[in-house]
Amino acid sequence: MPPPPREAQRPPKRIDPVPGTPFGVAHLEVPPVTSGLAVGSLVAGIVSILVSLLVGCFGLAGASGGWGAWAAGAFTLLGLLTGAGAVVAGLLGTRQLRRPAPPPAVRFTGRGLAVAGISCGATGVALSLLGLGLAVLMQFA
Repeated sequence: MPPPPREAQRPPKRIDPVPGTPFGVAHLEVPPVTSGLAVGSLVAGIVSILVSLLVGCFGLAGASGGWGAWAAGAFTLLGLLTGAGAVVAGLLGTRQLRRPAPPPAVRFTGRGLAVAGISCGATGVALSLLGLGLAVLMQFA
């Protein structure tokens, strides 16, 4: 079996000598990493939108049977929790991205993911509340 291909050797960013020895400390460049908070924010925001669609479906389907508002309320709670979690994770992710990183530290990317997660989470919360209001209105009207 052939050995795995080797990555191209990158030269160190800088080398600091260690006083009193013939050795030095090499500082290597670390590639940027996508922020886990930004990815989690986007996933939670998408889940929040999908749950808000369930709020509307169960609320309108069960309005004639008398159980629509209860089902919509239960799914609204889930939609609110995931939407709020997406907004909080997105805000923490953007804060993590803005934090300055000294040279040996890991730099993070994913600002677009964090912003999309915030907007999807807020949209999911709004749609969940709108679906609950519509379900209650249809059941008691």
